[in-house]
Amino acid sequence: MAARVPVVALTSGEPAGIGPELCAQLARDALSVRVVLLGDATLVAQRSQATLPAYDRAAGPRAGMEVLHLPLAAPCIAGTVDPANAPYVLALLDRAIDGCLHGEFDAMVTAPIHKGVINDAGTAFTGHTEYLAERSRSAQVVMMLVGGGLRVALATTHLALADVPRAITRAGLRAVLQVIDRDLRMRFGIARPRILVAGLNPHGGEGGHLGREEIEVIAPALADARAVGIHAEGPLPADTLFVPQRLEGADCVLAMYHDQGLPVLKYASFGRGVNVTLGLPFVRTSVDHGTALDIAGRGRADAGSLREALQLAVELTQRTALAA
Repeated sequence: MAARVPVVALTSGEPAGIGPELCAQLARDALSVRVVLLGDATLVAQRSQATLPAYDRAAGPRAGMEVLHLPLAAPCIAGTVDPANAPYVLALLDRAIDGCLHGEFDAMVTAPIHKGVINDAGTAFTGHTEYLAERSRSAQVVMMLVGGGLRVALATTHLALADVPRAITRAGLRAVLQVIDRDLRMRFGIARPRILVAGLNPHGGEGGHLGREEIEVIAPALADARAVGIHAEGPLPADTLFVPQRLEGADCVLAMYHDQGLPVLKYASFGRGVNVTLGLPFVRTSVDHGTALDIAGRGRADAGSLREALQLAVELTQRTALAA
């Protein structure tokens, strides 16, 4: 019996950005999975200069890309965002999430969105990660980027730097570590993940002289995690955490905030990195970059990160199915 062809939902993202044309580039690949592109069919045709077949859920197993047409709310010009299309962008996500939750899709991959224009339209929106958690009713999700031989997860995601210290709690870190450990085992096939955990303050707080979060919050959370069998080391000074000798044998680094860990990973792999949301009831991956409005519609966008995101989504889906 032939193996089942995975079905992956691909959201085309902000219509004025590079998302639609990146998706169109993938349509020209020799795809081994069934990719359902969610977006306005006319817009996709304009950006790809080709017409893709319409999505037919009842069709038998087949590889390649199809379009599930969801109409734009307003006309779109490449490079010029319009708050009127914010509901369209959210509708793409909602349709993909619903399809994943109900078994229609095996995973979802997301092209970049523009958070600012969604907020300008009157919807409070901090990012894909938080939106996916709310819509799927997931108690704890974790943002992790993969690339350049690294896996870097975040204890906090899209917060102002001033809000980070009070957002880091013993219970919260314990929950984050549990999600990382579980998903590295279940989705990445790592038997006993080794997680390196960064401190929050310079030099790991210098024994409390530069901050006490390491002593009062992070170290106790790591002790809690180790008590239930999670291999978590730290807290470690972030300025020396990413040296090769320290990373040797590690499976993931947990950074305390967005710009503590991601600059290192993006330096190592920008344009080929993948954003993975851990803790969801389905696989979700995304690109490591934004909407690139300055080059949208000019034929200069590179689909490398989106291609890697699709490949990783398929790998994680297949591994999870085997482990079930």
